[in-house]
Amino acid sequence: MAFQVTDVVDRKSDLWRTLHALPKIELHRHLEGSIRLETLVEVAQEHEISLPSYDPEGLRPYVQMTAQDSPDVITFLSKFDVLRRFFCSPQVIKRVVRECVEDAAADQIRYMELRFTPNALAKAKGYDLMEVVGWVCDTVREAEKANSIRVNLIVSMNRHESLEIGEKTLEVALAHREHGVVALDLAGKEPGFPARPFGHLFREAKRAGMGITIHASEWEGPENVRDAIENLRTDRIGHGVRSVEHSEIIKLVREKQVAFEVCPTSNIQTGVVGYLGHHPVLDLHYLDVPITINTDDPAIHGISLTDEYALAVQGLGMSMHDIHRIIIRAAEVSFLPDDERGQLINGLKRELGTSQYRGIWH
Repeated sequence: MAFQVTDVVDRKSDLWRTLHALPKIELHRHLEGSIRLETLVEVAQEHEISLPSYDPEGLRPYVQMTAQDSPDVITFLSKFDVLRRFFCSPQVIKRVVRECVEDAAADQIRYMELRFTPNALAKAKGYDLMEVVGWVCDTVREAEKANSIRVNLIVSMNRHESLEIGEKTLEVALAHREHGVVALDLAGKEPGFPARPFGHLFREAKRAGMGITIHASEWEGPENVRDAIENLRTDRIGHGVRSVEHSEIIKLVREKQVAFEVCPTSNIQTGVVGYLGHHPVLDLHYLDVPITINTDDPAIHGISLTDEYALAVQGLGMSMHDIHRIIIRAAEVSFLPDDERGQLINGLKRELGTSQYRGIWH
């Protein structure tokens, strides 16, 4: 049975309400895994998309990890079989983007780096990648103004797809640097698909001044982190949780100050970590690895960032002071320009230091 955050977290508790009120930073959230159930039903009805159920609760098991699911990567990836059919018009893509930003703002997220895979949005209808990225960029700019949140974009390519798609993805990312695209990401199926063939694309992006983040040491071992650092010149690692298996990798990560984008619920539901008590986020934190806490695919995992913070405290033994440090650290390793990053950090420190929060830090 797949782990559910509500097995540990009480969303009606004082702790949850306190954590919900905190200003937050999200650095690892996939657009394609952030679609509201109600939106799926409405889009399916409007565009005559065949679904196993047109009731949100009936549809849930097909697009979200539920308690009845097996906690493994195959089950997790199967949820995208339904989701990938929904990017069927520019209007739908824009709606999904807008609602994702609205949901983040409602969770008190002050700054988010939202990642998306242009090829995943384009291939259902054969849209041009350049157009797709333009739709996402324009909608983000409109949505952030309406919701008092700052949002930048990370463009992803999949390691299990062709190098040709990767080259096109880099091209559109570079073309939209002035429109909110701040970084390039390598995602997709880690086992059997090494990152090395994509190395030259990421080195080119790095030379152009883009941030680099690589999914690594999630479904395979810590050596993939070494490859991401030494070959792809990454600034951050998506997940990275299996790095604790190799002391030399941890030493390298600390030396290079490469930050980890940790997603606890995702790691448990996909079988990367056997159960909650084995999650290494606290070990990484105490080993002085720069860590951040994130949602990954919040709609698929049935969570919010508040839930992940509450899980870290109630289920993993972090203190409220640890959460405070992680929020500030996330701002420090963001892909914002230096001046904006400094403003964000100072604003967070002021907000966290108000009387509303004073006294809760251990």
